[in-house]
Amino acid sequence: MTLKDLGIGKSGTVLTVGGEKALRHRLLEMGITPRTSVTVKKAAPMGDPIELFLRGYVLSLRLEDAEKITIEQGA
Repeated sequence: MTLKDLGIGKSGTVLTVGGEKALRHRLLEMGITPRTSVTVKKAAPMGDPIELFLRGYVLSLRLEDAEKITIEQGA
């Protein structure tokens, strides 16, 4: 499952971060690394972008980028 598929209020753990070299590097720099816990807090009115909570801060991410992140859904 990808981060794009995770519903609002749901949490998961990052398994892999994909994408082209520059995108992958940017995602890793933002703290989206394997074994990081991520919670989807809310989505924009049209569904894109989504707001995530990870590592003690809030991050907005486009769905196009979120589909490159593989996660394992938690509780």
